[in-house]
Amino acid sequence: MSGKQDQSKAEDFKRAITGTLRAMAHNADVQVAYQPGPSGLAGKRARLPAPSRTLAAPEMAKLRAAADAIALRLRYHDDSLHNARAPHSRDGKEAFDALEQARVEIVGSEYMAGVAANLRGKLGEECEVAGLTRMSSRDQLPLPIALSLLARERMDPGSIPDAVKDVLNLWRGTLDPLAEQALNDLATARNDQGEFITAARRLLAAVDLAEGEAEPGEDEDAEDEAGQNDDAPQQNQSREAEGDSTPDESRMESASADIAESDGSEEAGEADENAEDASDGGEAPAGPQQQRTAAPGDDKTAYRAFTRAFDEEVNAEDLCDPDELGRLRMQLDQQLQHLQAVVSKLANRLQRRLLAQQTRAWEFDLEEGTLDPARLSRVIVDPLLALTYKRELDTDFRDTVVTLLIDNSGSMRGRPITVAAMCGDILARTLERCAVKVEVLGFTTRAWKGGQSREAWVQAGKPNHPGRLNDLRHIIYKAADMPWRRARKNLGLMLREGLLKENIDGEALLWAYKRLLNRPEHRRILMVISDGAPVDDSTLSVNPGNYLERHLRDVIREIETRDAVELIAIGIGHDVTRYYRRAVTIVDAEELGGTMMRKLTELFDEDAADEWARFASRQATMVA
Repeated sequence: MSGKQDQSKAEDFKRAITGTLRAMAHNADVQVAYQPGPSGLAGKRARLPAPSRTLAAPEMAKLRAAADAIALRLRYHDDSLHNARAPHSRDGKEAFDALEQARVEIVGSEYMAGVAANLRGKLGEECEVAGLTRMSSRDQLPLPIALSLLARERMDPGSIPDAVKDVLNLWRGTLDPLAEQALNDLATARNDQGEFITAARRLLAAVDLAEGEAEPGEDEDAEDEAGQNDDAPQQNQSREAEGDSTPDESRMESASADIAESDGSEEAGEADENAEDASDGGEAPAGPQQQRTAAPGDDKTAYRAFTRAFDEEVNAEDLCDPDELGRLRMQLDQQLQHLQAVVSKLANRLQRRLLAQQTRAWEFDLEEGTLDPARLSRVIVDPLLALTYKRELDTDFRDTVVTLLIDNSGSMRGRPITVAAMCGDILARTLERCAVKVEVLGFTTRAWKGGQSREAWVQAGKPNHPGRLNDLRHIIYKAADMPWRRARKNLGLMLREGLLKENIDGEALLWAYKRLLNRPEHRRILMVISDGAPVDDSTLSVNPGNYLERHLRDVIREIETRDAVELIAIGIGHDVTRYYRRAVTIVDAEELGGTMMRKLTELFDEDAADEWARFASRQATMVA
């Protein structure tokens, strides 16, 4: 009886939390799910930690605070405005997001003492878990966290937990006057998100976490100057603003084709020669901003790697010892028990469709084969009739290979990478039953902010236009010919702490594409899972701001034009439809499994429809 009462109490508490969240957010359409793991928000879907039946007081306070933070973000935050002016660098975006979360919590709790207390307790616990209370020097506190805490203090001094004030004192008076003024402006503009973003960008620019935004007067002067020129210069300026000039576009396409068709040793030699030429012929750059002003028509803006000597293509089992792989796999299974049943049901549906396409026709009235029980009645009526047999016909089902390319960047950390690993596991298991080969690949970098490639560039005298400045790490979780049972543990590696770093999508896509071209199967499908645009701070700091994104677009265009591989992309909280011709965007990682199975089912259904159309055409020709 006590167990039922505890369960009823927990359900009542969840209903109260859900109602309060919707009321504070001023939105009755918010969907609230209680699941294991951290809280989060995707669109209008809120995820909160599942409470236990006992409902201890600390647990209730933690759940209330998580719900309050989500509700205030829904009410006071404009996602489109925020994303449009977010910095490109990882640290800059992290600080930008933290400043905005601080703003909505301060504004929302200004007249609600209970909410303010909940959020102050939540912040104190997060700082304790992160070890902030044990820090004794200024350098131990990461800059994005320090800026968000300083901004909170300016907006509401009472929002800072006492345990954090000691480490925060180490930062006071250390920022330059521009940063201090920007912090004051944040407090003044906290009720207006647009003005707050302007002040936030000034703060990030003052501490070198983002570029400064152009002032309104500068934009007007640029427009007036453009209006005085003739039509041709205007067209050239518009192309440069979009980072998509025609001469450069043709050069990017040829560069991508060279990468796709040449081997790795030739690429390394060309990159090293380019680096030496740049080192001999140019002076060291004055700074990152000077690098970004290169003319789009210059050959040096074509995509290249400064060096490929430190790039790595590695099997998952070589990055981790067997015992740790087994532990990570067990952790993956535990986190996804509730989701596995749903995705497995969708996978079984895909399997039935594939098997139905492979064997779905019979030939009757044969003299040998399998006895046809449906025609036994004729033999009973007339014993002189011979028994009839039937034989199953195989359709022209093309042998297929599917490659799953998973973004292993730091922004995928947590629920997205966990769900992606589980979906890759179920997809491989399902398609293997249907005699469809599956390859699971991942891409990231070996280091944050450049690694050995950047060190080599610095030692070479920092030549202009160095190209890609980070060490690639391309991971093979499951090769196409490897049985699923042997690769099962490898997928747990995605949960390993410290594995996920930067993402350079263009070269990863080319790598997966070249692997598919070497396969003997007639049909090749490449599915990409990503949660953002390509970002590598080291590369973007010394190249044009759209350097990696432009290369990704050219690689996609090249693959989609050649039609040797069917390319499809799934974006998690990121609009990939602006890159890929065949793509879908989801707002929550929980939707990934169903979306993967649905898109694959559509692909195979299209194939079945094409086969049927060809069969019908042949029959019509024979009749004619």
